[in-house]
Amino acid sequence: MTAHRPAHIAMFSIAASGHVNPSLEVIRELVARGHRVTYAIPESFADKVAAAGAEPKIWTSTLPTDDDPDAWGTELIDNIEPFLTDALQALPQLEKLYEGDEPDLVLYDITAYPARVLAHRWGVPIVQFSPNLVAWKGYEEEVGKPLFDPLKETERGKAFFDTFAGWIAENGMDLSVENFMGRPDRCLVVIPKALQPNADRVDESVYTFVGACQGERAEGEWARPEGAGKVLLVSLGSTFTKQPGFYRECVKAFGDLPDWHVVLQIGKHVEVAELGEIPANIEVHNWVPQLAILRQADAFITHAGAGGSQEGLATATPMIAVPQAVDQFGNADMLQALGVARHIPTEEATAEVLREAVLTISADPEVARRLADLQTQTAAEGGTKRAADLIEAELPGH
Repeated sequence: MTAHRPAHIAMFSIAASGHVNPSLEVIRELVARGHRVTYAIPESFADKVAAAGAEPKIWTSTLPTDDDPDAWGTELIDNIEPFLTDALQALPQLEKLYEGDEPDLVLYDITAYPARVLAHRWGVPIVQFSPNLVAWKGYEEEVGKPLFDPLKETERGKAFFDTFAGWIAENGMDLSVENFMGRPDRCLVVIPKALQPNADRVDESVYTFVGACQGERAEGEWARPEGAGKVLLVSLGSTFTKQPGFYRECVKAFGDLPDWHVVLQIGKHVEVAELGEIPANIEVHNWVPQLAILRQADAFITHAGAGGSQEGLATATPMIAVPQAVDQFGNADMLQALGVARHIPTEEATAEVLREAVLTISADPEVARRLADLQTQTAAEGGTKRAADLIEAELPGH
């Protein structure tokens, strides 16, 4: 491989675990290769990005955080409007942070709209990091128009598109709102190709599937208790965890189940006391080192977020998908279609249904075979090192 002169690479993201975590191992790898990496991020994630070797460039965001998932609202406009509002106020902050310290290349999460404006202004290459599914040929007609055309007829929707289009134009870019949001110049997709709908129609001259960019994450260890026959991990991720009723069903389903040890992660919105009496074979935590547990687990009840889904595939763990929001429903369907998970809607996730699903899927040899195939397939996508190679390939003068 050709040696590169050290470059200044700037990464842009928002303060959300599902958007920061997928980039961290790649940042660590780029720093190890001698590059200087700055990372524009709100204060709450500064320590995390610094631990990966990047220099935090701290800006103030108006977006809801993992602490307040309800603030995202329930309608499409509630989900997309905050990103534009945040971008409008973030751009001047980011301009100032990078004045006189412009990078050679920009990396950006799908939510970091100002990054695309700044890269255009600086005249430097830009590479998007997508932690979830990407658009395919025909996406606009099949998904985009049915989703956004009705929105454009509403007052809020019209205001959103008009403001966004005006912002793009005033920054000298000739792009539609839809293309600005959903059609990057170059993109590294940090999910396994197996999780991508219509993967055969994705333009691979723009999008490269590198799979999960995992490393030996310093997230903590987990020791399998002595005498534990099988291990089940239950986690709804870091945001949509306010589900005491669901956790109570899990306790009822698996408490004192012979030969099973259960690790139950409940997040920060639920108190252990709300779950009632906890049987001896269940350990309850606000947070757990998920990957360390999955490497030893026999089954995984997950919300089917992009991170959890790919960690389930990487560790060949049979999954029960109980999606809570956004892309999780599509991921749950994909995992079920791949034959490695069962999709159970939250309202149907009773103790009886969950117990039957876990016992059945964890004992199914066909599920184990498919998981082994997918584990091999996703490992071959290259992960962290391939992502770093492809970023270096975009550097000026390569």
